[in-house]
Amino acid sequence: MRETAVAVANIDSWLESFTEFEKRAAGRTLPWLHRLREDAFARFCEVGFPTTKDEDWRFTNVAGIAKTVFHSASTAKLAPGDSAAWRVDDVAATLVFINGHFDAELSEIGNLPKGVTVASLRERIESHPEEVEKHLGRYADTKRDAFVALNTAFIGDGAYVHVARGVVVEAPIYLLYLSTRENAATMTHPRNLIVAEDEAQIAVIEDYASVGGESVVLSNAVTELVAGESTVAQHYLIEREHLKAYNVSTLRIQQGRSANVASHSLLLGGGLVRNNVHPVLAGEGGECLINGLFLGTGTQHLDNFMHVEHASPHCGSRQFYNGILDGQAHGVFHGRIVVHKDAQKTDAKQTNRNLLLSDDAQIDTKPQLEIYADDVKCTHGATIGQIEENALFYLQSRGISEQEAKKLLLMAFAEECVERMQSSVARDHIQHLVSEHLLFTEGIVPVSSGERVTERVTGRVVEEVR
Repeated sequence: MRETAVAVANIDSWLESFTEFEKRAAGRTLPWLHRLREDAFARFCEVGFPTTKDEDWRFTNVAGIAKTVFHSASTAKLAPGDSAAWRVDDVAATLVFINGHFDAELSEIGNLPKGVTVASLRERIESHPEEVEKHLGRYADTKRDAFVALNTAFIGDGAYVHVARGVVVEAPIYLLYLSTRENAATMTHPRNLIVAEDEAQIAVIEDYASVGGESVVLSNAVTELVAGESTVAQHYLIEREHLKAYNVSTLRIQQGRSANVASHSLLLGGGLVRNNVHPVLAGEGGECLINGLFLGTGTQHLDNFMHVEHASPHCGSRQFYNGILDGQAHGVFHGRIVVHKDAQKTDAKQTNRNLLLSDDAQIDTKPQLEIYADDVKCTHGATIGQIEENALFYLQSRGISEQEAKKLLLMAFAEECVERMQSSVARDHIQHLVSEHLLFTEGIVPVSSGERVTERVTGRVVEEVR
């Protein structure tokens, strides 16, 4: 009972925040959007925050979020130089959001192909509400997840991306969310809507970072990605906020017939991070790749929850997640594959591999299958290990220092995930971030050729779950 009480703490402050938000929210006069927000907030008030008694949250305690009184983040301005260090080059368009608010001056839409629309969600709601109504809130489940319900109640701004049928966007679209230092605990609820029609091709990078020092902040983001028939879509999530940040992100993917969608995640920062990825393979012949890498140190808590639904026959999905944990960091991988009754000829695989670099680092891994069809091919497995001593000795015997040898092995382990990223722009950027992060945490010089030396050496397995 005590934990249940925590789950609904500060409900009055949430009600006050919601009431104030509704007065200035985009599209507040639209009946469908008003109803969507009201229903979502009612659902949040009904269930409150999840607790460790909820099976999907058994490894992650969000009492710190539930007990904190958050205020809506204020509008802030940054000079172009303050955001330049976070940007990615060679992208098709850049949308910058400061404390959840779109910043047109820092954003660069560029010359996009005909049939591609990139804008802030707030602007699109106000200018083309009928276009947004077709998809917004249709896929992310407010009844299943309290954080999704909370985000939906506070739908205000975020990115809107629409790609017309058959259009190919060669370079990624970059969405940068920056949080600034505030005197009080603040919250943002970014909402992204990405719609790629039949036979389109798109890649989107979603990046969360902090500027101007540390303060308590909650970023609760939801992205709905709709992939039409024979569409190819890639989504990249990068989380690199400061250690006082709470970050909860949900990617809900709706796939049409023969759609090919890939989700890639990189978790580096944040004090408590929850990464939800929920694809639904709704059309026959779809393919889905869920690929991620998480690196934790200190007292970070990095939770990855994958929920893959096979709803149609002849679909395939692959999950590959690697974790590297040091200090007292706590990692979680909870991967669930659900094969519905009509999803015959499903081919699904799930793999989670982890390296623990200290005695106090911890990983909870739970691969899970729920199969209701009788003609499927599904496998899952998880490994937990340490750096292979023989491989370390081998590199040191070739004149490489112990620290540099560890860096080589860790980079090789991380490269398993990085190499699966198809966009060269996103892949190069993420590879650079990983190398920098390992340099900072290990205090050694990055070596770019490590994958060649140790391509077959990753870790000594000490525990395996199948």
